[in-house]
Amino acid sequence: MAFKEQEILELNKKFKDLSPVDIISWAIEQAVNPIVTTNFRPYEVAILSAVSTVKGDIPVVWCDTGYNTPNTYRHAEELIQRLNLNIDLYVPKQTSAHRDVVMGIPQIDDPRHKEFTEQVKLEPFRRAMEAHRPDVWFTNLRKGQTALRDSLDIWSLSKDGILKVSPFYYWSDTALDAYLKDNDLPNEHKYFDPTKVLENRECGLHT
Repeated sequence: MAFKEQEILELNKKFKDLSPVDIISWAIEQAVNPIVTTNFRPYEVAILSAVSTVKGDIPVVWCDTGYNTPNTYRHAEELIQRLNLNIDLYVPKQTSAHRDVVMGIPQIDDPRHKEFTEQVKLEPFRRAMEAHRPDVWFTNLRKGQTALRDSLDIWSLSKDGILKVSPFYYWSDTALDAYLKDNDLPNEHKYFDPTKVLENRECGLHT
C-alpha cells in the first residue's frame, strides 16, 4: 500500500472530526501488516486500548530503553494483562547496568548523547521495524507535543513511506483524561525518557 502526499492531505480533511475507532478501523481495512508502537508513557493506554479493540492480535512493539521507572514497568504489566496485548519487546544490545559503568546517561550537550540515543532507542526501533516491515504504523503522536509533531497530522508518511496513523492527534490532555475515565482505563505519569531533557524535545523516532 502506497499513498501520495495529496492523498494524505485528503485523508486528513476527511477524518479530522471522526472518532479514533473510525480512523483505526479504516486504516486496519487498508493494512496488510499493521503495528502499534508504545513506550507506556502517560496516555499510551488510549491508543493501545483503541487499536486492540479493533484488532486484538495486532503486534504491539515495545522498545524498552532499560531506564523506565518502576511505575512504568508496573503500568506496562497491568496493561499487557488487562488488554491482552500481543507484545513484541525490543531492548538495547547492552544492558543499562553495563552502560552506566562505561557511559552513564550523557547530558544533551555531551558529544556522547547522540551515541546513547542510538544505542537505547534508535537501534532497537530500527531492528523492530526491519523485523515487522509494517505498512501501517499506529502511534500516539499529538499536536502540541513538539514542533515536529505540530507539522504532522492524523495521517502522515514516515521517511520510509509507512503510513503513520495518530488517531488522537487533536486530543488534549483534558479530553484524554475524560476518555480514560469513561472507559475505566488507568494512566501513569511517573515516566522517564533518558534521551530527553525537556518534555517537548523530539525523541528521534519520528524525524
